[in-house]
Parts: sequence; C-alpha cells; structure tokens
Amino acid sequence: MRANEFLRALACALAAVLLPVPTTFAQGATDYPDRPIRLIAPFAAGSTSDTSARFVGAQLAEALGQPVIVDNQPGADGRLGMVVAKNQPANGYTLVQGSWTNLAVNAVLIKNMPYDPLKDFKPIAAVGRSMLGIAVPGNSPIKTLPQLLAAAKKDPKKLNFGNFGTGYRLAAEWLSALAGVQFTHVPYKTTGQMNSDLAGGQIDVGMDGVTSMSGLAKSGKLRLLAVTGDTRHPDFPDVPTVKEFYPDFSVYGWSALMVRSETPGDITNKLAETVIKIMGSPEAKAFARKVNSELQERGPAEMRQFQIEQIATFKKVADAAGLQPE
Repeated sequence: MRANEFLRALACALAAVLLPVPTTFAQGATDYPDRPIRLIAPFAAGSTSDTSARFVGAQLAEALGQPVIVDNQPGADGRLGMVVAKNQPANGYTLVQGSWTNLAVNAVLIKNMPYDPLKDFKPIAAVGRSMLGIAVPGNSPIKTLPQLLAAAKKDPKKLNFGNFGTGYRLAAEWLSALAGVQFTHVPYKTTGQMNSDLAGGQIDVGMDGVTSMSGLAKSGKLRLLAVTGDTRHPDFPDVPTVKEFYPDFSVYGWSALMVRSETPGDITNKLAETVIKIMGSPEAKAFARKVNSELQERGPAEMRQFQIEQIATFKKVADAAGLQPE
C-alpha cells in the first residue's frame, strides 16, 4: 500500500473511532416503561391534589408494571412543580399532575411565568374535578349567601375573605364582580391554616374545596353558604349553588396528568389509554366517591381544548374584576 493510501485509510479508521456514540436510544411504546416513573405533585402532601396523584400513581404502577414514585414539589401556587417537570427529559418517565391553578389561572394572573402551560406541556388525560365551597365560621351571624353579599355591600372591604391560591382568589373576585361587592382578601400558604383560622373566627369567610371543608362543616365548626358547581353537592343537598343566584357562575378545581410537549406521541398515547381505562374502573369510581370528586372523561385532545377554554374564561373574569398579572 502506498504511503498516501495508507494515510487515507488510517484517517478513516480514526474518524470512525472518534465518532460520537449515542448514550441513549429512542424508545417507543412497545418497550415503555422499562424503569420507574416519577409523578410530580406540585402541591403539599395531604392536599387534595396529592391524594389524587397518589391514587393515580398506584393504579398506573399496577397497569404498567413499573413503580410510580410520587414526588411532592409544592410552592408558588404550583409553579415550582411545573418548572421541575419542565426541566426533566421528555421521555415519558416524568409526569406531572397539573391543576386548574398551574395549568390555567397562573397564565392569567402571574407575570413572567417560568413555564408556558400550553407550549411546554401536553395533556395525557383529565383526572378529576371538585366543586368549591364558600363558608363562614359556625357561629357567624351570617346564615346565607345573600346575607354575606348584603353585608359586604353595606361595608365594602370590611369582611376578610381567606384564600390560599390564585385560583381561589380569582373565583372570589368573580363572585364579587357579579354581586358588585368588595372583600379584603387574606392570602394563606396552606388550606389547613386557612380553614383553622376560619373555624376560629380569625377571618369572616373563606373558599376551599368542599372536600377540605366537609369535616369542619359537618361538625358545625364551619357553615357552608354555597357551592360553586353546576349542581348541589350530594353531601350537602340543602346548600345552594352560587349558580342559583348568578347563572353564569360555575367553578371547579380540576386536575390533569401532563408530560413535556416533546414526549413521543406513541408514549403519550399509551399513557392516555392507560389513564382513561383507570378513570373508568370501579376502583376510580370508589375513590371519587370517597374524596367527593367527579371523574372526567377527557383524552389528550379534549383536555387541551378544555384547558384553552378555561384560560379564556379566567381571562374574562380577571378583566371584569380589574385584576392584572402580578
């Protein structure tokens, strides 16, 4: 072999050796999952969202044959958990259970969002929804929603309204705008502290999930004045809906399982089929009854359309209430 031919051959051999070797390989739905899955819950342990995430995680683990580890990442109205999920590989091994707060409300009320709920994530499937309750201390002289609104109209901003997140604040502002009243809003970091202060009379009125208020309401420490759903709550049939007074008003706390937008479609579809099957199971129906929740039947496309509609609705509410992103 001539010298120049030898040098060319040597160069080709060296080039082949030095070519980058991929450290990971594309994975399709046929071999997914082959290791544990991380499910981020952006709210505190023991919260309604956490309880739901743990149920879904346990059911997913059984259906997929791999452990599903629930990782609580609370903070900043659910924004922290969404950012953590955004920064993980888009391979289907990190899921996040988003909520109405961090998938819709924050997009309307928060400036300089560290994630885009529509561009950075895509839905797997809806999980559930729960109506909210408006309550006063059990010994409050206010007995009905009309009495509450009359008192607020008589003395604007005199009544303290507790809330612990942007979603509840927005729902309270929506009611205020419809009724033409004003409250002084008192923010809380946790639902437990807010309900404790409400039962103790430190604040005049508060809004939370009916599930969270149920025990205190049944014991007489809180008095439910209204619920925010389309129909009355089965556990409190004597409590009216806000809709009975203001037909346009309907608010639910809802949750959905999400993945990074770049996650392969076949993996997303496999997860969606699995979650939708879980949501239709007897176990899911029993869980929903236990926590006073309603199951939702929305796959990826339906959930994305619902999310877009919710953002548009909350934007109208914020504009009507004069709320600006902060």
